[in-house]
Amino acid sequence: MATVKKLISLESGVAQELEMVAKTLNLAQREVVERALDFYFDHTDTVIAQKLSKEIEEGTQQVHDADDIFEELGL
Repeated sequence: MATVKKLISLESGVAQELEMVAKTLNLAQREVVERALDFYFDHTDTVIAQKLSKEIEEGTQQVHDADDIFEELGL
């Protein structure tokens, strides 16, 4: 996967904790941030899935059968 540079600003306490965790785990700070974001995104995927499931149950989110969509698109 390609690497993309991002410039971020952190509150000083968070920056210090990041430095401490990286040193303790013998990882680059970049690796700690990547792992933390991966973990957070996995968690967020679950939250989004639960939200969509609730909306489907409540009828506020429509669901269409894939075969109907394919037929409508002529596929």
